[in-house]
Amino acid sequence: MLLDNIKGANDIKNINPSDYQVLAQEIREFLIEKISHTGGHLGSNLGAVELTMALHLFLNLPEDKLIWDVGHQSYTHKLLTGRRDGFETLRKFGGMSGFPKRKESDCDCFDTGHSSTSISAGLGLVKARDIQGKTNTVVSVIGDGSLTGGMAYEALNNAAKLETNFIIVLNDNNMSISENVGGVSKYLNNVRTANAYLDIKEGVYNTLKEIPKGEKVVEGIRKAKSSFKQLVVPGMFFEDMGVTYLGPVDGHNISAMLRVLQEARRTRNAVIVHVITQKGKGFAPAERHPARFHGAEPFDIQTGIPTKPRTTANYTDIFSTVMTKLGARDEKVVAITAAMPDGTGLKRFRNMYPERFFDVGIAEEHAVTFAAGLAAGGLRPVVAIYSSFLQRAYDQILHDVCIQNLPVVFAIDRAGLVGSDGETHQGIFDLSFLSSIPGMHIMAPKNKWELSDMMKYAVSFDGPIAIRYPRGEAYAGLKEFRAPIEMGKAELLYAEGEICLMAVGSMVKTAEEVKTMLNESGFKCSIINARFVKPIDERAVKWAAENHKLVVSMEENVASGGYGEKVRKMMDHLAGGAALLQIAIPDEYVEHGNVDLLKHEIGIDAETITQRIKIEMERNQ
Repeated sequence: MLLDNIKGANDIKNINPSDYQVLAQEIREFLIEKISHTGGHLGSNLGAVELTMALHLFLNLPEDKLIWDVGHQSYTHKLLTGRRDGFETLRKFGGMSGFPKRKESDCDCFDTGHSSTSISAGLGLVKARDIQGKTNTVVSVIGDGSLTGGMAYEALNNAAKLETNFIIVLNDNNMSISENVGGVSKYLNNVRTANAYLDIKEGVYNTLKEIPKGEKVVEGIRKAKSSFKQLVVPGMFFEDMGVTYLGPVDGHNISAMLRVLQEARRTRNAVIVHVITQKGKGFAPAERHPARFHGAEPFDIQTGIPTKPRTTANYTDIFSTVMTKLGARDEKVVAITAAMPDGTGLKRFRNMYPERFFDVGIAEEHAVTFAAGLAAGGLRPVVAIYSSFLQRAYDQILHDVCIQNLPVVFAIDRAGLVGSDGETHQGIFDLSFLSSIPGMHIMAPKNKWELSDMMKYAVSFDGPIAIRYPRGEAYAGLKEFRAPIEMGKAELLYAEGEICLMAVGSMVKTAEEVKTMLNESGFKCSIINARFVKPIDERAVKWAAENHKLVVSMEENVASGGYGEKVRKMMDHLAGGAALLQIAIPDEYVEHGNVDLLKHEIGIDAETITQRIKIEMERNQ
């Protein structure tokens, strides 16, 4: 196999050009086989195989710098930089990340995991290069989906001022996670269907400038060139900004891409190379269902069907069902997502109430302020965004929603540990950053029924309110406990004395397991379902402190600024003699891996918590 000859960076340059397509096929077969076992981002990687090969043939890594926007399409890049053996541990605890990591390879020059960041990072690397007098090439690769994020345009606005080379590769596959939406998608679609246009070489300009009155000739040609482009390629948006545009070019034609990249390197400004690729290329199931294979679970190679299909509903399914029911009951209920109608469970709502569904693209900041406008206009917007993505809209939540006390519901999916995507995707900060905002109200359901009840409560609440729920199977236990939702009021599940577990959301299930183990060891154990993190139930904390020897706060959130800190602050002002044990995620980033394994590693699993409680009880006796 040709792939056997690639053991490190730049080894691809030893491959005969006549064998490039053979190598591309070997890479696709390798990725399909490995990801069918480990799971991972398949569609985006299959679509970027030839593009990645062309970039590695063009660049000299690690001296040159290659930045991948989001980074979920970097698997071929990892293969071509000597990390083939690492695919056995892809996305597993202690193994290779599914995203670029500087600590993993010198060829990964910038860690990525979220969208629309590559142009800003690349511009910084360009300036660092120039200030230090270096001559290396810097390339940022950004997908057309990421161009729906405003940060990309902030960076382009600054890149347009450059008088030095900076290459931006626009990997255009008409997809982000789901199909792209909006004006950018429409514009690029026009460009894709346009004929190739005349491109006058820099060398021609330089030659003309040397003859008498050559400057006027050049200026005339430039105007003619611009006019011609405006006729042939609608808009010429990038050139109008001051960024040179080259393309579109076939992203599966390596020789064509190499020619355009060489041309791009000769410019003395920022240049966009527009590359057209097909997401999922080479694997029929991924070509037919690109969204399904964006982040694939292990699957059967012959059929593409998951080898471990879900048999029970997850929290996203419950949210989806409740949203459709709320939409039927109240015409003022509207839904907003940031490019993830499938991932957030809003696809059914979109199909049933298309006029009340809004996909704003990868633009979380806009999503929140847009929702604020909808609320100010008399509607009841529900903004469904993953926890780690909502971080981007902190300022908009504070300024545009909470200061005005607008009734916006934040449905925060993937709150807590999410597993294999690692540091950039763990939803472990939302309780902390939302709690810091005056006027925000925060709930967390203990099970699937409580999520339903909280959604119904939230859309009727007259102010900003958030509901955070985890990824994965919706807990069906504790069905017998279903007291009505009351603002700021916790729910007492068991009152037995000695130890009181005060648990938030997903940790109520863990608290049940801890209670069972403690009972078996002879300890009596109460459980309080916190329900609200803000406002916190002061009466529940007071009762726990006055009637137990030990209070244990439990949350799937970092310790700093979380629920446990609020409990501690409250207990400090009480006369009760109970001690407090805070169970939370350490104030650190959590790497990728199986969620159950991660919980054990950071000490928030039932067994570890039980042991810590026993030690604490012995200490306080």
